[in-house]
Amino acid sequence: MPVLNSASEMQAEVAAWRRHLHQHPEILYDVHETAAFVADKLMSFGCDVVETGIGRTGVVGIIKGRAGEGPVVGLRADMDALPIVETSGKEWASTTPGKMHACGHDGHTAMLLGAAKHLAETRNFKGSVAVIFQPAEEGGGGGLAMVKDGMMERFGISQVYGMHNSPGLPLGHFATRRGSIMAAADEYEVLIHGRGGHAAQPHKTIDPVLVSAHAIIALQAIASRETDPLKSVVVTVATIHGGDASNVIPNTVKLTGTIRTLLPETRDYAERRLSEVVNGIALTFGARAEVNYRRGYPVTFNHEGETDFAIDVMRKVAGAKAVETDLAPLMGAEDFSYMLESRPGSFVFIGNGDSANLHHSSYDFNDEAIPYGVSYWVTLAETALAA
Repeated sequence: MPVLNSASEMQAEVAAWRRHLHQHPEILYDVHETAAFVADKLMSFGCDVVETGIGRTGVVGIIKGRAGEGPVVGLRADMDALPIVETSGKEWASTTPGKMHACGHDGHTAMLLGAAKHLAETRNFKGSVAVIFQPAEEGGGGGLAMVKDGMMERFGISQVYGMHNSPGLPLGHFATRRGSIMAAADEYEVLIHGRGGHAAQPHKTIDPVLVSAHAIIALQAIASRETDPLKSVVVTVATIHGGDASNVIPNTVKLTGTIRTLLPETRDYAERRLSEVVNGIALTFGARAEVNYRRGYPVTFNHEGETDFAIDVMRKVAGAKAVETDLAPLMGAEDFSYMLESRPGSFVFIGNGDSANLHHSSYDFNDEAIPYGVSYWVTLAETALAA
């Protein structure tokens, strides 16, 4: 089953929805206009159930098949934009200063709406499809909010699937992998407390800048010397702040950064070693350290059976040669991970062609990907719920 005729025929309509959303980006949970747009479309398609306010501003539509009762399969798209000033120069560029769809969530939402329209018209399946439109993927944990709001139980969802566009992956191509596909991402803040003083008398101080420099170097050993090279970990010190004058040694220096891992045991180890290394270095120099560690999104883990199924669906849509089944794991994070912790499923990438990278001010979702995305969703739902 190649790209569906109906998906090609609705491309212009879906692209118009996408461009409307692109012109009106909203951030995190403040996606009220976007959610209303989605809900209005779902109701106009004739979805059997349309519920708003799930996970604060999420939307779920339920489409029942004509072939009777059966399981419920969830298909998820994210709706939120980013706090970036757009420089794409497109006719449909953002009209909201300082906000833009720089990650393609407008395209994700539009493609799932296109699939919902097709499924509501045809209903050639047994059971139900839950189309899930999530807020606050970009750092707000909207996926977790919807799970905590009882979405899976309320709608009886037994499997859940997600999709994200990928710049650089050719149009009409898909990619995924079994197991860990995206990293857990944690944040930390370290305060190094020393004893400040005159820069001409460093012997009368405990210099937190010097202590911080040693700590920054030592932290890199977590990845380079303490962790199996085949078990990825990235330790980043992203900011360092201390002092206000060139002739004054400050009392305190603050470091912030992230730790990214692909396995739970590596995540636990890196968190423990961060604290041990920083406190040990501080003690060596007579300083004192405070470590505040915040766990962020967990590993996005693709379940084997559901990923094998998703691969079969992608091959039906795009052909075997256009489907990468052993994509190298990405060290970015994705809060669809929370849904995959709650239910079995799989996360895949769809080609956006030769475009600017995600989170770049000139990025734009490629509307030529729409027929492939809509076809993937429809084929997945109809195959999973075959009558």
